[in-house]
Amino acid sequence: MNLKVVSLEGQLVTDSRDVALSINREHNSLMKSIRGYIQHLTQGKIAHSNFFIESIYQDSTGRSLPCYLLTKKGCNMVANKMTGEKGVLFTAAYVTKFEEMEEAFKAPRVLTEREQLEASMKLSLSNSEDVKELKGEVVEIRDMVENQITLDHGEQRRIQKAVAIKVYSLESDKTKQGKLFAELHREIKDRFGVSSYKDVKRKELQSAIRYVESWVPKRVS
Repeated sequence: MNLKVVSLEGQLVTDSRDVALSINREHNSLMKSIRGYIQHLTQGKIAHSNFFIESIYQDSTGRSLPCYLLTKKGCNMVANKMTGEKGVLFTAAYVTKFEEMEEAFKAPRVLTEREQLEASMKLSLSNSEDVKELKGEVVEIRDMVENQITLDHGEQRRIQKAVAIKVYSLESDKTKQGKLFAELHREIKDRFGVSSYKDVKRKELQSAIRYVESWVPKRVS
């Protein structure tokens, strides 16, 4: 059966002329039956456009003649009125054609070269924006590490060691060494704005060590 199913504004339909050929029936006879179905639907307050859609076609002489476009429901209504082999074959034909078209609409459409290029450009732009956002997050994390994270235990020990080396190089008297330790620790806190040398920011570790190494006490008494 040469039954064609097409999409009309998103709805799948077939032409009443093709239906007539498929069931070996005169088109005018089928049109008369369809008008009867529409009358019954209207009386039952059911929208007939869900089954049959009025349309026109041009014949070989150029005349505009009426026809109907049948939805899947419309084909089903026609098939229900048929018996025997014709009814079975028509049902198989229209069900198969409608399902084929439904599957075709579900399948991914192959993009044209232009559409592929546009999609590629959009993807590249999207990736570029993602990279910018990721870089921003990295910068933010790095800033947090540098400006908020303080020394770990090993880094604290490095400052302690630098302080000890400096004090011992300046004074051998243990009593005076104690005063120098207190003075240097106090000046580290003042210099780096912290309550303890342990709170020195990690990014300032090298600056703190250099400060200790070049430190000169105010007095030795």
